Amino acid sequence: MHFVRPLTLLSALRNNKLGFGITDYLNKLICNMSEVSQDVHPGKVLKRACEESEAHLTKKLKTDDFTEDERKYPKKKVVLLIAYSGKGYYGMQRNPGNSQFRTIEDDLVTALVKSGCIPQEHCDDMKKMSFQRCARTDKGVSAAGQVVSLKVRLIDDIIGKINEHLPSQIRVLGLKRVTQGFNSKNNCDARTYSYTLPTVAFAPKDYDTKEAALFRLSPETLDNVNRLFALYKGTHNFHNFTSQKASSDPSARRYITLMSCGQPFIHSENEFAEITVRGQSFMMHQIRKMIGLVIAVIKGYATEGVIERSWGKEKVDVPKAPGLGLVLEKVHFDRYNKRFGGDGLHECLEWDKEEKAIKDFKEAHIYPTITETECEEGPMISWMATLPVHDFEATASESQENKDQKQVNDEPHNDSD
Repeated sequence: MHFVRPLTLLSALRNNKLGFGITDYLNKLICNMSEVSQDVHPGKVLKRACEESEAHLTKKLKTDDFTEDERKYPKKKVVLLIAYSGKGYYGMQRNPGNSQFRTIEDDLVTALVKSGCIPQEHCDDMKKMSFQRCARTDKGVSAAGQVVSLKVRLIDDIIGKINEHLPSQIRVLGLKRVTQGFNSKNNCDARTYSYTLPTVAFAPKDYDTKEAALFRLSPETLDNVNRLFALYKGTHNFHNFTSQKASSDPSARRYITLMSCGQPFIHSENEFAEITVRGQSFMMHQIRKMIGLVIAVIKGYATEGVIERSWGKEKVDVPKAPGLGLVLEKVHFDRYNKRFGGDGLHECLEWDKEEKAIKDFKEAHIYPTITETECEEGPMISWMATLPVHDFEATASESQENKDQKQVNDEPHNDSD
């Protein structure tokens, strides 16, 4: 047998003041190297020893680079329950390189950095914190139950500290730990939206909108509205309810489980109603066009047959209702909850304890924004004045699609309402 004596290596590394940890590691390594086959050249053994010690040292130095906060608060995968009023924002999703278009995520990420939940470099590259949102709400759209998944340092009073750095119209309402592979978009089974609108939207087309505050929706008209909304239930090809989507595109097929309009209510002497729609997922502008088409039918600008025709291959001109009243109410994780919610290690992604906070936020920031803006600026009444322009045929549809595409090119956009 041939004995290798790498004492010079050990002495040199010790003199390099690498610390007790690395010295202990080398002592063990030398012991393992003490006897090798004559067929193995001593130089190769020494080279391998150097490589292994270098890897061990790199790992140790990387650990030493951690700040005190990083050691005290290691990063964990969580979901945040977020509510926001979308007025004044260009949607949910951040748009790097478009700082003039302020989004909800711009303010959220800034708050995460300032509160110490994520390092500054994650602000510039959100993939580093595995950030994902359930729905990329469009310009002006609000949310009462948006959920995002990401890795954060679980600092003390984390929700309070994040909210300290957020404007009042954005709030983190809840936090839960999730599995390492959780993705809020991919794990989401369904999304529920509401749309609040003045009931004068369902008035006959010759109704004087100057008397909008006096209009009251009749039970018969409400029944007819809900009968039309029920037609959307099931799986249909919604290529006419978004822009730049061909009828042959499989992604245009969407599954709707619920769509209905609730009983009217009075606010500031005007009558409003809330529409609820639940589906697996939605394309950009889809919900607003679904509502816009039903309004057009109720008012007499289009026949009921246009709804069914819109699911066919031909292009149909579908009007898009204003974005003001649209709110992401809730996102659903039924499959995740069934698999992990009862395993004793993870929580169900339900927010029963946060219901009061959600309700309070809606009443303080979302509903007033919708109803007051509607009463003062009248976006629905202004939009209703454009309905006679639509002929619900391909020619007008192409013209409208060009306008929609221009809007997409002029400002950041999201793939879903």
